[in-house]
Amino acid sequence: MNLSPILKSVTKPGRYVGGEFGAVTKDPSEVDIRFALCFPDVYEIGMSNLGMRILYGLLNSRADTWCERAFAPWHDMEDAMRQNAIPLFALESGESIAHHDFIGFSLQYELSYTNIVNMLELAGLPLLAADRGEEHPLVIGGGPGTLNPEPVADFFDLFLVGDAEEALPELCDLYVAMKKSGATRGDFLVAAAKIEGIYIPSLYTVTYNADGTVAEYTPSHGASYPVKKRVLRDLDSGYFPTAPIVPNIEVVQDRITLELQRGCGRACRFCQAGAAYRPIRQRSVETLLRHAKETYANTGYDEIGLASLSVSDYKGLDHLTDGLLAWTKDCRVNLSLPSQRADALTPELMERVLKVRSSSFTFAPEAGTQRLRDAIRKDITEEHIKNACSLVFGAGKNSVKLYFMIGLPTETEEDIEGIAALARTALECYYANPNRPKGGRPPEVGVSVSCFVPKPHTPFQWEPMNSVEQFQEKQERLRELITDRKIKLSRHDARSSRIEAVFARGNRRLSAALLAAHSRRLRFCAWSEHFDYNGWLECFTEVGIDPDFYTTRPLGKDEVFPWDVIDCGVKRDVLWKT
Repeated sequence: MNLSPILKSVTKPGRYVGGEFGAVTKDPSEVDIRFALCFPDVYEIGMSNLGMRILYGLLNSRADTWCERAFAPWHDMEDAMRQNAIPLFALESGESIAHHDFIGFSLQYELSYTNIVNMLELAGLPLLAADRGEEHPLVIGGGPGTLNPEPVADFFDLFLVGDAEEALPELCDLYVAMKKSGATRGDFLVAAAKIEGIYIPSLYTVTYNADGTVAEYTPSHGASYPVKKRVLRDLDSGYFPTAPIVPNIEVVQDRITLELQRGCGRACRFCQAGAAYRPIRQRSVETLLRHAKETYANTGYDEIGLASLSVSDYKGLDHLTDGLLAWTKDCRVNLSLPSQRADALTPELMERVLKVRSSSFTFAPEAGTQRLRDAIRKDITEEHIKNACSLVFGAGKNSVKLYFMIGLPTETEEDIEGIAALARTALECYYANPNRPKGGRPPEVGVSVSCFVPKPHTPFQWEPMNSVEQFQEKQERLRELITDRKIKLSRHDARSSRIEAVFARGNRRLSAALLAAHSRRLRFCAWSEHFDYNGWLECFTEVGIDPDFYTTRPLGKDEVFPWDVIDCGVKRDVLWKT
């Protein structure tokens, strides 16, 4: 396929050419499985995703499998592909992904779902799983979105829920064996349902009550209900890509990423990530140091990032940073740490952190008052925040960032005022610190405010969401309260949060809305410049869906949820009590 004529006319042609250092090519005639690993966003974001790197390396480590990659083409490239009848292609071979055995999508965030539908169409495939036949690839989904896969269930043949390091090879082994035996597509799906962590939507009939809530799920062909999330118990034994692809162009996370642990023991009531990745499992310091050195030797990256839901909770953090600093300084490799917990930042940790980062520090109080922080189980105090800010400013830094949410359950006007007050307190810590920077740029406290979205498998899954108007009123109130120019307020678009919530708590009936959105060419909805709120409202009206049914409606204690088909590892009655 000759892309030269169109690549000259699109932005960032490096997104589409492949051939990167570390990319894997194989002879298609010598493999039993061709797997197209797809990310429903642009190259720069997909290539930054650690899960993509793990799956790519894991699948290509098999002699019988060739895994290739495809990403959502940007608008200009999509237009050129349509005008020139070029299907969505894999970067490694340049062939249409429709020629593969599996097409795997990563479900990272709800506002990317329309990109999935669009990518299927660009490949020339029937959009709905029910319309595909023996000649078509099997479409599989994975990632955090599988905690409630129902809004996109009609587009997928199967989902892998949870960790893939063990389940995906088991699925591939089954496919190879059944392919050689001449089994049908349907036979394979029935057999795949026996693998822990594999959910086959077509094996479940969903019925609804008159009020639109789910009445029940009826499994067939021996499929289990619910489907248990797959968990890799020993991270040290799991595959890790120490020879990843080095991208052609700069990507969002252009560095080595070390995954310290999965899971989080903090149990914040709003946090779905804690549910997605529990239980807590840690990699050993020895394994991480080996991964770091091997990956550096194979890629030449000049930065190493430490990744975890809560890096400061990693038990071997001091030994790990010492071990990394023992060689990274001489090799001119920088270390990068994510945001720190305010209650975990001590003078000793601060001393270590200063050796590995020079950017601003980020803390997440989440709520403006102690009462609300206690209510959401965010177990940090104002003293923790003041202490953390004082340590940062005392170390010569002049800025901190604070993350908050508005619309949390039980929130009052006092809690909104508390956000502004806490920002002022952080700024006061700068002026009260005798070791603060002298001269240079003035201090800055960044205040980022997102909108609370109730997520499945959390204690707040029953809670109603604020309306767009309520969110906007609170955002405006914050703008009025924050008058100091040294405090920079950024606010998330409440309208996009509403659409996110619809699909976060949605059921299979939303497939009609996604098809309507696809027909209106709603793409890249997570990108603010391409988010079309009115377009979404028109789609919902067209298919007879009331967004408030999924957002502002309090859910019943014993109501059957769409996501009840997935067992995340925590019982429903435990979530209700906590």
